Amino acid sequence: MTDSPSQARVLQVNVNPAGGVPKHPVEVAMLTADGVRGDRQLDLKEHGGPRRAVCLFAAERIDALAAEGHPIAPGTTGENLTIGGLDWAALRPGDQLLVGERARLQITAPAPPCKTIADSFHERAFRRISEKLHPGWSRLYASVLTPGEARPGDPVRVIPATTPETDSEA
Repeated sequence: MTDSPSQARVLQVNVNPAGGVPKHPVEVAMLTADGVRGDRQLDLKEHGGPRRAVCLFAAERIDALAAEGHPIAPGTTGENLTIGGLDWAALRPGDQLLVGERARLQITAPAPPCKTIADSFHERAFRRISEKLHPGWSRLYASVLTPGEARPGDPVRVIPATTPETDSEA
């Protein structure tokens, strides 16, 4: 069963056609199994590919980090979708996210922080969003199960990994 109708929404869709960070806001982007159209990764060993097609981050985490004094903003840590209104710490690999009218993502893993996002952190302390050091504060990687467009304002619904609905569609 999906979450009750929540306030979870895509707040910003971010890409960088040249690759790297920051990623810049766009009005719409197509989420595909190969990644986000219009976005590019410079290090394909560590980023991109089917299990890391989309990078997600919580707007609430960005706001909290900014309140700690970090010069972070949506897109500066390389996330493709900045999402607000989800219980970020409760999300796990295997959970699915329904984004907008069609896109279905599946969370695959926390996204390890790397030095390319260091400018988003006071004293370049990019490990502040390491899942190992600070559980529940990481960005998340997702694969794309059903391609679709993502826009700011799109609703986001969670289907937890343990539901019969997910098992029957696997």
